[in-house]
Amino acid sequence: MIIWRLKPGEDLKKGINNIVKLNKFNSGIIICIVGSLNSATLRMADEKIKVFKGPFEIVSAQGTVTQNGIHVHIAISDNEGHLTGGHLLKGCTINTTAEICILETEFPLKRVFDPETGYKELMINE
Repeated sequence: MIIWRLKPGEDLKKGINNIVKLNKFNSGIIICIVGSLNSATLRMADEKIKVFKGPFEIVSAQGTVTQNGIHVHIAISDNEGHLTGGHLLKGCTINTTAEICILETEFPLKRVFDPETGYKELMINE
């Protein structure tokens, strides 16, 4: 398991990608992210991109990590406790901290373009 902390001002998505590169592992599962954001850029279920200004608490996050991409969904709460969530994009700036736990997988995962969805989708190679 990899446990890592990103610091204020860092971009969450870029930081996760850097963790993968620095630790030189092929694939894993993000089991939690705890921390806070100053701003969030998320892709919503209708594929529209929304930018939110914080501060926010990260209340839930999970996803998959491969050498050629990550897929993370995140839920954040504002100062009133209202929740929003979506697909993590670049533009999520850390406020105080982001504590990230990634469990490495035994078998390789990779992302391959799927013409049906138009996205790189998870492929499991056992």
